[in-house]
Amino acid sequence: MKILVSSQGHTLDAALDPRFGRAACFLLVDTESLEYSVVENSQNLNLPQGAGIQAGKTAAATGAAAVLTGHCGPKAFDVLQAAGIEVVVGASGRVIDAIQHYKNGKLETAMAPDVEGHWV
Repeated sequence: MKILVSSQGHTLDAALDPRFGRAACFLLVDTESLEYSVVENSQNLNLPQGAGIQAGKTAAATGAAAVLTGHCGPKAFDVLQAAGIEVVVGASGRVIDAIQHYKNGKLETAMAPDVEGHWV
C-alpha cells in the first residue's frame, strides 16, 4: 500500500509537517518495503489561497491510498475524499514513526477536516 506523508524533509527520519496544503514536501511511501520517493509541494507553499486544493490534486495524482498529516482543512479534505483517499490526521514526530503508528492502528481515519481553511 502506498501512503503520502506530509514532511519537512526528504527522508523517513524527517519531521512530519503538521500542515497538509503547505507542507514542505510529501513522501510517497510503500508501507511494506518502506521504499519512498519525494513529491515536491514547493509550488503550493506561497499561494495566497488554494494550497490545500492543489496539494490534494497532487496527492491524487500519486495514486496514494492514504494521506498521513498533522492537520487537514476543508477544501483539501474534500479533494482527497472525492479522490477516494483515506485522510489520517493527528500524526506527529518523524515520518517513519507516523508510518509505524498508522500500520499499528494507532492513528484513525478522519471523518471531517480538523482545522478551518487558511490554518497556519
